[in-house]
Amino acid sequence: MLINAIESMSGRKDGTMVLKLDCENNYAVIRISDEGTGISEKDLPYIFEPFYTTKEASKGTGLGLSVVYGIINLHKGKSEVEKTSIKGTTFKISLPLNLNKVDENKA
Repeated sequence: MLINAIESMSGRKDGTMVLKLDCENNYAVIRISDEGTGISEKDLPYIFEPFYTTKEASKGTGLGLSVVYGIINLHKGKSEVEKTSIKGTTFKISLPLNLNKVDENKA
């Protein structure tokens, strides 16, 4: 995700990436925000699918976000795009702090 955030800001001289860590309803919540170009509406439903990429054929495999999604799910967490626009994107990762208290409706 960090590499995607950095690459989305290529061509900008002053792009910023922010990582925030919070605790919400027994979940550790990580937000990764960038000031890149955002994710288009047509691409958004597919970004976590294996081999889906918007890059040129020789520039990426389309596995990065798919792997992140799989790892987060294996840890009973959730990975999602919280917001995206032409001014950037924020990904939200929620991981349970205690697997005995997982409440899927709260993440």
